[in-house]
Amino acid sequence: MLPQNKLQDVFFTAFMAFVMVYAMICYNISLNVGGLKNYVFLAAFSEVLIMWPIAVILELLFVGKLAQKLAFRFVTPGKDPQIMIIGAISAMSVCLMCPLMSLAATILFKDAGSEFVAVWLQTTAFNFPMALCWQLFFAGPLVRNVFGMVVKAIKK
Repeated sequence: MLPQNKLQDVFFTAFMAFVMVYAMICYNISLNVGGLKNYVFLAAFSEVLIMWPIAVILELLFVGKLAQKLAFRFVTPGKDPQIMIIGAISAMSVCLMCPLMSLAATILFKDAGSEFVAVWLQTTAFNFPMALCWQLFFAGPLVRNVFGMVVKAIKK
């Protein structure tokens, strides 16, 4: 289920952003330490407190509308199947959010120095395949299903 009003949109965005940001932070910490370790799951929470609000603000103010606009160049609401619409919007969101969030992470957590552009581009390149797959196959379906259950429970 997708949001039907502004309040639902804010809740959905915050929930989706948390699931995406937490997973991507775990992924990046794992890259930095040579693999996934148990402590990564707790360590990620310190960065989530910083990166999650950034993701929510970017999505609500800029990325959400632009991702839809870009997606609707490829798909047509009411004509194409709903799954294609969702997939196109999700893919465009990743195309926009991945470089922006990688930029924020590079600024805040990487000591890039004079190699700033190279570190940002490398971070984006490493993050993009993971972010796209995580969004399309795991986070997106999970968040939409949980969101739908919450909306139905509230309506009862």
